[in-house]
Amino acid sequence: MSDFELDNIVAHMKRVSPAGNRILRKLQKLIAGLVVVFVLLFLWWALVKYFAPPPFILPGPERVIITLIYQFDYLASHGAITLLEIVLGLLVGTALGVATALLAVQFPLAGRVILPTISTSQALPVFAIAPLLVIWFGLGLGSKIAMATLIIYFPVTSALIDGLERTDRGLVDLARLYGASRLQTLFLIRFPAAMPSFATGLKVAATIAPIGAIVGEWVGSSSGLGFIILQSNARMQTDIVFAALVVLAVIAISVRSLVSFLADYFIHWTPKTTNYSNHSQD
Repeated sequence: MSDFELDNIVAHMKRVSPAGNRILRKLQKLIAGLVVVFVLLFLWWALVKYFAPPPFILPGPERVIITLIYQFDYLASHGAITLLEIVLGLLVGTALGVATALLAVQFPLAGRVILPTISTSQALPVFAIAPLLVIWFGLGLGSKIAMATLIIYFPVTSALIDGLERTDRGLVDLARLYGASRLQTLFLIRFPAAMPSFATGLKVAATIAPIGAIVGEWVGSSSGLGFIILQSNARMQTDIVFAALVVLAVIAISVRSLVSFLADYFIHWTPKTTNYSNHSQD
């Protein structure tokens, strides 16, 4: 296919519909991501090939791929546990964050007490809190979900509070002019207006959610990818450590992508800023 024909196809996709434009942008991002992955894999392979470090220090990418293939069932079963911890932590943390934000905005006195407490909790290192959560919730799923919830809770709460407080004052005054109560104003005006900020908080929470689950598994667990990483590292099975990290990366990217897709789908009324080059070509 010539460059001219390819340019015609791209131009046609842009003229067909906005959906074609979105598909084209996603395809470009996917291709760019794959290029980055292949470049990193090549650099990794070249580094191992040239310096020839022992496999327990840095295994080659081909060794990690073989480990992924032969240990797939083992890694997938533990990865499913970590994924469950991440998803449940995300759900619980989001629910608590939304409830806290609504409470803090609806009752300013409560907000003045809650917000400093949240900020203080985030200043504490997660490794300092994790042992306490294991004592309180046990070695099972409970402590891992609690850790993921704790990490997710802050970005969701702070983003939603910020969005609720930045609602257009004119809309709030108009609602009061028509006799809307504070509760009606909150749910019919302020909450919908805060959805873009809430979506941003959710995307940040989805990105850092795996941290809570993995830290919880490091502190005390008999399953999950964090458990595999810890045990394999102690046995110098570095290829399994890298394989577990690959599975964890796939899980993290998948969760982040799904949350981003759902947020953009349900908050479709907020337009995104597109690249200036796209405007200049239209």
